[in-house]
Amino acid sequence: MTADAAVTIRGAAVRVGHRTIWSGVDLEIARGDLVAVLGPNGVGKSTLLKVLLGVVPVAAGTVRVLGRPPGDARDEIGYLPQRRSFDPGLRIRGVDVVRLGVDGDRWGIPLPRTRRDRAVRRRVAELVDLVGAGDYADRPIGDCSGGEQQRLLIAQALARDPALLLLDEPLDSLDLANQAGVAALVERICREQGVTVVIVAHDVNPIVGALDHVVYLAGGGARCGRPEDVITSDTLTRLYGSPIEVLHASDGRLVVVGEPEVATYHPDLHRVAGHPHP
Repeated sequence: MTADAAVTIRGAAVRVGHRTIWSGVDLEIARGDLVAVLGPNGVGKSTLLKVLLGVVPVAAGTVRVLGRPPGDARDEIGYLPQRRSFDPGLRIRGVDVVRLGVDGDRWGIPLPRTRRDRAVRRRVAELVDLVGAGDYADRPIGDCSGGEQQRLLIAQALARDPALLLLDEPLDSLDLANQAGVAALVERICREQGVTVVIVAHDVNPIVGALDHVVYLAGGGARCGRPEDVITSDTLTRLYGSPIEVLHASDGRLVVVGEPEVATYHPDLHRVAGHPHP
């Protein structure tokens, strides 16, 4: 194991009841890397994040997160779970959603004009500026678009200046423009803030150019490495145990075909004149 790695996993397996979700997983993520966890639905991508959080124990192998056992480093981890929808009538402001990440563990209404309140307000303002949400942070969160909500939730996950940021499907249900915007934001946070980012994604295309490594889960196993080494026909065919083809479109997008739910793009988001556009 590399002593200063952000994440190190050796021979890990996870079981739920009598079912093995995945096994024999070896993974090392360097500090400051941007890594995507890919694969079809139901293979345990979100479970991997929960292992890193210490919420789900491994049945075999070893896991170290920021040099410690899972769970011991939780105060240094920012986490955004799978997208939750906000009721359009919800009147809590976006800036208050961000503030929950700073002092949401405290009880009661914050007292204004105290030293702590001023410090919290400064931190919230910094986070809103970091994610580019200044134009809408004071609006009710229910009035914000999907992309705007996602930026505010990422700000909340960054509230305590984490060394490791875990994002579970942050691009899901967003249109192409918002996918690109959120993907660019995640890359900027990684590169400029020095935060290690692990992002679960079903659609790799918006982020593939920014990735250092990918973890592809399928068939109860995993393959880790650079995108160009992992997202290949030969590699995925071995993972799935059946023929898989990776197509490279002229605009650089990837299309993975050959199994239900294996596609690394959402066909409904890439459709022109009734035909899939990779």
